[in-house]
Amino acid sequence: MQPLPAPCPAAQIPDATTTDAFNATYRQATQQHAIFIAVEQQGGRWTVKADTLTAGPRHTIADTTYNAIRAAVIRLIHAREIRSDSSAGPVYFVLYDVEDEQRARELGAALHAALYGDLEPLAHAAPGAPDQP
Repeated sequence: MQPLPAPCPAAQIPDATTTDAFNATYRQATQQHAIFIAVEQQGGRWTVKADTLTAGPRHTIADTTYNAIRAAVIRLIHAREIRSDSSAGPVYFVLYDVEDEQRARELGAALHAALYGDLEPLAHAAPGAPDQP
């Protein structure tokens, strides 16, 4: 596997639908000390997964970044784009029940960029004021 860029563009987000693909992607992220990011097909819907543990202890995420991610997840839940049991960290992030692969990849790339400190893609992917549904 070639190293993934950080942050990873939507088209390059790995599909970790199978157990082997998930394990290989997670192992690669751990070896590269990078944030794990992947999409998975579950039934007819998609899931986005991210894990910051793979980046190692030197990678820190500001509270403002966590707050922005949580606000975006809440907006996506209110818009019924993801399930209400989706997780907004602080270490593991999962967005359940995304309608299609393209949207899952878009959200995955935006989340990955945010976890590396660039909140702009997340603002575009989940627009709206943080305190509004």
